[in-house]
Amino acid sequence: MEKSLVTLDNGTTCSSWNYNGERLATGSVDGTLAIFDSIDPASSSFTCTSRSRVHGDSIVKVVWVPPEYGDAVGCICSDGTLSLWEEVVEDAQPLQWKRCKSFGSNSNKVLDVQFGVSPTSLKMVTAYSDGLVKVYELLDPLELKSWQLQAEFQNASDSVSTFGKALCLSASISWNPQRGESQQSSFVLGFHSDTPQLNPAKVWEFDQDHQRWLPVAKLALPEDKGDKVFTTAWAPNIGRPYEVIAVATHKGIAIWHLGLNPDLDGRLSVERVALLSGHDGEVWQMEWDMSGMTLASTGGDGMVKLWQSNLNGVWHEQAALEPTP
Repeated sequence: MEKSLVTLDNGTTCSSWNYNGERLATGSVDGTLAIFDSIDPASSSFTCTSRSRVHGDSIVKVVWVPPEYGDAVGCICSDGTLSLWEEVVEDAQPLQWKRCKSFGSNSNKVLDVQFGVSPTSLKMVTAYSDGLVKVYELLDPLELKSWQLQAEFQNASDSVSTFGKALCLSASISWNPQRGESQQSSFVLGFHSDTPQLNPAKVWEFDQDHQRWLPVAKLALPEDKGDKVFTTAWAPNIGRPYEVIAVATHKGIAIWHLGLNPDLDGRLSVERVALLSGHDGEVWQMEWDMSGMTLASTGGDGMVKLWQSNLNGVWHEQAALEPTP
């Protein structure tokens, strides 16, 4: 028998589970951030434990900060502003969620934000409506308000590309989930814009020696012609000699293999091993399981689909879940 885990507020627009699935953060059309917790360890149901009004506009995305830096989330609102909210204790009062940092919006809106843990610090990548990418670094691990702009660039494969002002409707960032002292920070980013050079998903890696971000791979075929990217997802890697990244466009969900050893020019090899179709309309979101073996996708058709590869490396639809009335 089906059992409801959590009942969301009316007007909920987005949601995000924390790293271990024990907390759920949701954003609403009225700008309310709600936190749901499992109060009873013996139960799998969740109860709302906090509601905070973070903005007058709708919240369109909620992202958890890595757990090493406390219980905190980033909220993007429909006006393009980004704010960071942290759960704190003050003067023996009950736990409260308080804003610790805001990133103002001028003419350019924040479209996506993701956090990644590097060997030295916490980093935050933001993508903007003009096609710019900004990478911030946390200066003090105990102060989520202390951020410094580390880099600013466009999502282009080479530094000599020139084009007019871009208009981007959405962007998708996915950090490499691998961590380690020798692991360089890297992420994949694609845009949905009117500028073909910006759209294709590209893998960016931090060059520690020269303290700069470099594009090391482009996840697109020549015939893709700057296809707009809907969403991306970088799979966890448990012992594979390559990385796996999913990229969704109007053609479907492309599964890419990314090599680990750069060539003489510092580029990584790429191979598209599958193109999955089955959603009626745009794919909105994709998530990998902890093993990086199963991909979940959902989109405008309201379906949730699970995808897996068999022993021969052939990808197929494993299950399809229809929305309940």
